Amino acid sequence: MEANVPSARSRALAVLRVRSRASAVGLLPAALAVVLVAARSTGRLAGDPWPTVTLVVCVVAVVVLLVGGAFAAVVLRASPAVTPTVPLSEAAAPDLYRLVRDLADRMDVPPPSAIALTPDCDSWLEDRSHAAHRRGAARVFGGAHGPAGPESVPGAAPVLVIGSPFLWWMRVAELRAVLAPVVAGTGPSAHPDIADARGFVRGLDAAVDVGGRRGLGWIAAPARLLLRLCRTDAAEMERGVAAAASERAQGVDYGLRIVAQEQVGLAYAGWDRLLTRVALPAWRMGRWPAHLDAGVVSALTELSRRDRLAEGFTSRLGERPACDLLEQPGLIDEATSLLAARLFHGGPAEAGPDWSPVDWAAYPEEVVDRKWRTEAARLHAALDALAVPAGLPAGPSAPASPTAPASPTAPASPTAPVARPGSPGASGAAGAAGPATLAAADSPSPTADAFAGPTLERVLGYLTDLGGGDGAAGEALAGRITGELAREERAAGPAAGAGKARGADTLPLFPLQPPRSGRDLLADHVTAMVCCAAVDSAGATPGLDWLDGPVLLVGGDRRSDLAPRVLCLVEEGNPEPLRDWLSALGVRPEKPVRLV
Repeated sequence: MEANVPSARSRALAVLRVRSRASAVGLLPAALAVVLVAARSTGRLAGDPWPTVTLVVCVVAVVVLLVGGAFAAVVLRASPAVTPTVPLSEAAAPDLYRLVRDLADRMDVPPPSAIALTPDCDSWLEDRSHAAHRRGAARVFGGAHGPAGPESVPGAAPVLVIGSPFLWWMRVAELRAVLAPVVAGTGPSAHPDIADARGFVRGLDAAVDVGGRRGLGWIAAPARLLLRLCRTDAAEMERGVAAAASERAQGVDYGLRIVAQEQVGLAYAGWDRLLTRVALPAWRMGRWPAHLDAGVVSALTELSRRDRLAEGFTSRLGERPACDLLEQPGLIDEATSLLAARLFHGGPAEAGPDWSPVDWAAYPEEVVDRKWRTEAARLHAALDALAVPAGLPAGPSAPASPTAPASPTAPASPTAPVARPGSPGASGAAGAAGPATLAAADSPSPTADAFAGPTLERVLGYLTDLGGGDGAAGEALAGRITGELAREERAAGPAAGAGKARGADTLPLFPLQPPRSGRDLLADHVTAMVCCAAVDSAGATPGLDWLDGPVLLVGGDRRSDLAPRVLCLVEEGNPEPLRDWLSALGVRPEKPVRLV
């Protein structure tokens, strides 16, 4: 027996003593009532006030027993939290099950009862033998609809939860080395005292959640009290279990495990970039990349190429990948990708017309281009809401300069020339002349003109600081965009929650990014408008970078010098760096762009 098992067991007994003391407190009034009734029946407590005292104590004992019995029933029957995972049957991954059982035999511990995958860079054991989990369930891969699997049998070993990125990035030997200490944890978990203590803590945690329901709020307070009383011992018990498992696994691929841990850190970095930079824009467009796990290999390969610390890691790719242990890796990748969208973005549980998968080959056209044009349309809608005139259509001979005077033939309307906030002409006369981008909003657009429509010139003219320096124009536009995005998210909320079997995760359980500021949103939308103009008038194309997400390709090469020029316009009101960039690329700001 490992040296740390007795320590874990002693901590488990301390947790169980908290349960015993709580039971004793609940039974104390009943014991006192029994003593009083017995004394009264034998005549030892005759006369007043003992009849009244006995009656009061008996009533209190009954109430306490009822309340305590209800609380105990909730703790015993409440369903503990279960991590959303993709269940993996043995028929779907016989080689993986064989590898795990071989590990368990080498360490002389019980094998896990089942294996499940999670879209995260972590692995752990999870007990799913609670009675609440013993109901009919669908075996997702390699099985048919029927009763729940062996993991729900009373006294079953825990379920082994494996991070799906590990299967695609790691080699078979590396995965075995990383899983060894995790599988070794089934040994201490099988100890009756440790299993009983864990069940008690999980029941209290579930009771706290039940206490949030109507009519059961009183349950949360005693559950939290008991959790506080046993928190330290429960934490030390888990540390002892982990130490015992690590000690037992030292004899299995210990040297390789040190090297494999480097791959764990690399996988986490690449997975995080893939989710936040690549998957998140697609999720916001109502699309979910169907092969995130395959994409993480490309992302990590690119990270290895860029990062000198990761040099040499790509040479491992010639070895057998761990995903070869699966019978149908493509289907499993698709299921974990959908679960990732559900956990990190709050998407529906199933694909639908407004929530469809997208392949990596179609990502630039179906996600990047659509994202840019949607944001460009939102930007112009915000300008319309601010009553910013669209400007006169520029004919072939019209000058492209943003300071070109308006055509003298344009009709002057007293309500048309609305100046942007903070501009010197904000309080000027209604008929005052202005730049072409600030001409009358209701000026008639000649149908023969090829440049009628939303233009980049309109955005440049509005955001150009004419000397105020206070950035009021950008603030107003950023506020409009922020409000419009909030309205769109509220409107999409019920639709996103219409998926079947969503459970408690209607909202994302693990949001990837904090809310973006108005300035950041404005910069994103201006960048999208510039990219649309470059695609429409300069032959640029949307592209995908595995670590940075949507990118603009010019002649097949990525242009990464756009962001600072956009920030110069948004934050300082200086359009010259961006105009120079557009001119060098051959982009015509006065030419309308195609919106969604």
